[in-house]
Amino acid sequence: MPVYNERNSLRAVVERVLAVPQELELICVDDGSRDGSREILAELQSQHPNVRVLLQPKNMGKGAALRRGIQEATGDFILIQDADFEYDPADYPNLLEPLIERKADVVYGSRFLGSRPHRVLYFWHSVGNRMLTLLSNCLTNINLTDMETCYKVFRREILQSIPIEENCFGFEPEITIKVAKRRLRIYEVGISYWGRTYEEGKKIGWKDGVRCLWCLVKYSIKERSVPLPRSIASEHPALAVGHNKSDSGADN
Repeated sequence: MPVYNERNSLRAVVERVLAVPQELELICVDDGSRDGSREILAELQSQHPNVRVLLQPKNMGKGAALRRGIQEATGDFILIQDADFEYDPADYPNLLEPLIERKADVVYGSRFLGSRPHRVLYFWHSVGNRMLTLLSNCLTNINLTDMETCYKVFRREILQSIPIEENCFGFEPEITIKVAKRRLRIYEVGISYWGRTYEEGKKIGWKDGVRCLWCLVKYSIKERSVPLPRSIASEHPALAVGHNKSDSGADN
């Protein structure tokens, strides 16, 4: 969970996460908060043994915070949670189900699927989100409905094998392109969404949308199809065959 100046929601969000009926470790990466969030995190860490707090030396961006948290994770799965009230940890069991059943390598929680409750907010935000998702689908040939969602869940060893370069909100398009290039099994699950206004602390703006657009184009050109590590590919019959073919060619 990346944290940046979220003192108003931090305690409640952590309590909601810890209330989920799953065995979990909550890694909170504070990204240089100046509003007292660090002190709150220190208290929460002292009260809950399954809460770990990591402190960035300065504000480096959401992607940088996620990169550090991902490197530190040790569980079977990695789920990304924002430190606000927009996403509900009660959705965790549904998000984890395809992974636990070994049907998926990655699960996206879609705000545009299903019948869960959604707060009605900014029209142009929804238009921009759908346009970015459409472009992402055109570039990757996968049919996501919500590329920009916070709720992305991965098998830990797979996510840790993917190098992450973006330091800010470009993480979403970057990881989507890189997941697609690895031909991973992706599932979507409908989630609830309680979006907040800018007055309530929403941080993403139009400049982040432009950066997202640039990242989609950048990584679709820069990123080549990458085989998974052999230990992971062996669990994917189709990918394992690809590895065997490569090995055969090398022997010749």
